[in-house]
Amino acid sequence: MTDDLSVEEYEIVVVGGGPAGQTAALYSTRLGHRTALVDRGGGRAAMMQEVHNVLGVREETSGNEYLGVGKEQLEEYGCDIVRDVLSSCSRTDDGRFELSGGDTAYRAEYVVLATGMNDVRPEPPLPRTGRGLHYCLHCDAHMFVDESVYVMGHAESTAHVAGIMLNFTDEVDVLTRGEDPEWSDETAAMLDGHPIDVIHEDVTGVQNGEDGWLKALEFEDGTVREYKGGFAMYGAEYNNGLARELGVDINDDGTVEVGDHGQTSVDGVYAVGDLTPGHNQVPIALADGAKAGIDVHFSLRDFPREPDAIEEAGPVRCEEVPGIPDELLEQAVSFHTYDD
Repeated sequence: MTDDLSVEEYEIVVVGGGPAGQTAALYSTRLGHRTALVDRGGGRAAMMQEVHNVLGVREETSGNEYLGVGKEQLEEYGCDIVRDVLSSCSRTDDGRFELSGGDTAYRAEYVVLATGMNDVRPEPPLPRTGRGLHYCLHCDAHMFVDESVYVMGHAESTAHVAGIMLNFTDEVDVLTRGEDPEWSDETAAMLDGHPIDVIHEDVTGVQNGEDGWLKALEFEDGTVREYKGGFAMYGAEYNNGLARELGVDINDDGTVEVGDHGQTSVDGVYAVGDLTPGHNQVPIALADGAKAGIDVHFSLRDFPREPDAIEEAGPVRCEEVPGIPDELLEQAVSFHTYDD
């Protein structure tokens, strides 16, 4: 596989540069392990116009700004950040993992997959994402308090999100865009019992305000309805190709099955963030990354040694400690050296 590729050796390779991946790399690097973050760029977090629900981060911060600060922090601590697209992965004869990119192969004892997911967009994808078209209810519902809102789609989740939005506003429409509803009779009764209009005509046009935000949608029957914004509910596509190639267990919905700290069914492979089941939220991704980074550290750290290892090799000598690699030791000393 690597005949034509240069090879870089690490203890940990994190795949994906979103909040979960960056946090896993942050913990593993600061805990003294040679770590590479391999990022292809883009991702859901990078698309955020504003970062919501992250304590200490102001609303006007964009996703790109937020991730940019994270990368700067990682580099200061000594993490290698690589822009690359990984095409394949496998297990080497000595039990490590090998991930092949464009010009480089990355070998590591542990792999953390933070490859995320993509929201399935309506066709055509209108209105403009982040300016009237949204995907995260728990991130953005607060933006639409007392505003006119649509929920676009035709599945069970569409109807239930519409019902949830009544907690924030009294103007909620479901837009099926000409598709036959797939929700159950019970869900249909729920819709009938709440002040939710179901609009079956397809959208034919978008009207935006001077600030670029959605102002109204035009429908094929000639009607125009004003909206501040809304949510598209067409499901998700999980970026689980590397996970499948490594042989980890995949759930029916495409997420990777994980334990409490991100462990997958394959020893040495972790999965964090939007690739795993649960709420797709930045704070949850941060926690996932932290737990995985700490768990990997427990497996990799040199000290304290087990009693049988001490019995075999003798007491730990002074020259054997600290366990942190020289380059990361120098980086940490430099980082924490302050002027008097």
